[in-house]
Amino acid sequence: MRPAPSYHEPAMAKRMPLHVHALVDSLAGGGAELLLGELAAVAPAAGIELSVGYLQERGGSPGAERLRASGVEPTLVGIPGHLYPSALRSVHRHLAAIRPQVVHTHLGNADLLGALAARSLHIPAVSTIHEIVGGDSSATANGRRAYAKAWLAARARRSCDARVIAVSEAARRSYLETGWDRPERVVTLHNGISLAAQPGAGKAVRAELGLGSEDLVVATLSALRPEKAHDVTLAALGRLTTRFPTLRLVVVGEGPGRAEVERAAARFGDRVVLAGYRPDVMGILDGVDVLLNPSRSDAFPTALLEAMAAGVPVVASAVGGIPEIVEDGVTGLLVAAPPDAEALAVSVARLLEDAGLRERMGGAGRERFEQRFKAAGWAARLRELYEQVL
Repeated sequence: MRPAPSYHEPAMAKRMPLHVHALVDSLAGGGAELLLGELAAVAPAAGIELSVGYLQERGGSPGAERLRASGVEPTLVGIPGHLYPSALRSVHRHLAAIRPQVVHTHLGNADLLGALAARSLHIPAVSTIHEIVGGDSSATANGRRAYAKAWLAARARRSCDARVIAVSEAARRSYLETGWDRPERVVTLHNGISLAAQPGAGKAVRAELGLGSEDLVVATLSALRPEKAHDVTLAALGRLTTRFPTLRLVVVGEGPGRAEVERAAARFGDRVVLAGYRPDVMGILDGVDVLLNPSRSDAFPTALLEAMAAGVPVVASAVGGIPEIVEDGVTGLLVAAPPDAEALAVSVARLLEDAGLRERMGGAGRERFEQRFKAAGWAARLRELYEQVL
């Protein structure tokens, strides 16, 4: 396999704005959807005039809040629940009315419909792969129908897109291993975020969630889906409560697995707080001692970038793109994949019993974030890629 083409951070010189239209399946509370708000915050400085369209309304569209905060009003395309021909016509009309210079699609349905519509309108298009393909990825674990949709989206990318962006080297490798595209067309470009630490905000968040000032607080920050392994997190909690009587777990996020997580958490009583979706992620993290991310499959979880920006050490599984974010033993601790409750509990305990270690790893994480994962650099690299496809 050929190495991924390298994209170095270019100088942020003043350039003519480039109109890019991001098309995404929805603006629900997943990492890919919320990342568009991060891009919107720094796009103008990179010379990107960003507009956003989303295919369907799901979960109240919390991702729209971040976009509006950055001055971008997203447009609901409104397609039917199934991929009828009318869905493609709707996307075609949507893009024809906007006429951007580049279309950038995110997630399966947008990749399929957006690529086809953009090609018919002679608009250059790129797509971002936000997940690991194969293994326990959502496209394979959810059965033949989901796999077929992933294959169709891949065909559309190969036929219509100028470039395919993978959010991590692991995501790029897994995608190319399917044989769905050629190595020279698929590039790796790590995401970034624009959020900043909020020192002091955690005190109010703890009070709101019923957490004591002396409690040891660990948290998960992700959609409630099987691949995020909340079952492993709760099993690890059961191994730690006797040793750490003030330990509390905060579960932030929503998703199809909420009912299952609620049932598993019930035996812990108020030790577990199901906080749902929260827009104040940096305030939450300021009140957290350790962030857990024991995923079974993960391409490049934004939660780890947010934790690093907040100076919070992490315990995560060494799967997918996570080792490209977390420097094991420096910014956090990695456990072998697939995640195991006992191994997770051992690593969490190591951090909980050593406040100095938490502080050192949190500080190292913040430094790594500043050097590698700030949104401004991400936007500049995207602008460079857009210019190349034009």
